[in-house]
Amino acid sequence: MEFLKLDLQYFAADEKTEKATPKKREDTRKKGQVPKSQDVNTGFLLLLVFGILFLLGPSMKDTMTGMYEHAFRENMLRDVTENQVHTVFVEMTWEISKVIAPIMGVAIVAGVASNLLQVGVMFTGEPLKMDLKKLDPIQGAKKIFSARALVELVKSLLKISMVGVITFSIIWANKNHMMNASQKSVEAALSFFGTTTIIMGLASALALLILSVIDYTYQRYDHEKNIRMSKKDIKDEHKNIEGDPQIKSKIKEKQRQMSSARMMSEVPEADVVITNPTHYAIAIKYDEERSDAPIVVAKGVDFVAQKIKEIAKANDVMQVENRPLARAMYADSEVDQPIDEKFFKAVAEILAYVYRLEKKM
Repeated sequence: MEFLKLDLQYFAADEKTEKATPKKREDTRKKGQVPKSQDVNTGFLLLLVFGILFLLGPSMKDTMTGMYEHAFRENMLRDVTENQVHTVFVEMTWEISKVIAPIMGVAIVAGVASNLLQVGVMFTGEPLKMDLKKLDPIQGAKKIFSARALVELVKSLLKISMVGVITFSIIWANKNHMMNASQKSVEAALSFFGTTTIIMGLASALALLILSVIDYTYQRYDHEKNIRMSKKDIKDEHKNIEGDPQIKSKIKEKQRQMSSARMMSEVPEADVVITNPTHYAIAIKYDEERSDAPIVVAKGVDFVAQKIKEIAKANDVMQVENRPLARAMYADSEVDQPIDEKFFKAVAEILAYVYRLEKKM
């Protein structure tokens, strides 16, 4: 029964129930894993491209017809030489570029803007790295028959249905004009079919943008679900950030040892060591250049106190027994800091006593 309880606790701790931490989100972003809907890109692209066609359509038509007129009126009469072919090629390329450049420019702007709206500025090479797991047929089969694949299938069918219904409705509404197109001039027929195509494109783009809002919401939900963390993951992350407690304790121990060694090196320069005499030892030094008040250069209890007294004895540093003062100064004084004002009188008397003895000696 106890083993069963432990297993249940382990599985509960390992269950992905917690929201991702900021560090987890940053790590997944660096890997290129961000919520993103391709329908947003497609909708923006179609909307801007057909919008530019609607605005610049007449000038594009004039450019194309002018190019054909020039080709049949002048280019057909030129001699077929290398220079003439080169000249015709350059002229035709320039005229076609004037038509294509606005569309290409708008397409690039649409692609960049739609990605910036979704993921912001992000540069990462992680998705381009070679990953042999992607070649695993079992994992591939799991993706094909996963819930995400089913959602993508439903979404694709919905898009096809929406675009189909929109285009069919517009064509059906203009069926009479289409039937009469043969009775119109070429220019009028081209204008009608161009306008109808642009209307279908804009309507389809708006429908895709509406659908993309739903898709992006789902992508965010799915992304949040995939990056969820277990309580164990959060604890492990916290350990990695803050450091393992055992390692931290070893570092602190090492720092204490270094601090103690540095403190002991100051004892030979002390003026006096105030003792308990068995449990406490406080080494005091008065240096007018460092401070107006005496400074505690070392302090310790038990083993450290004995070590301070041994070093003081070896270096002929005077030791004075004052039990209450030693206890009080150990509690209220810090190493490398001036003593508290309340100890001035007592310490001054001890230093005066020490200086008198040293002068007699």
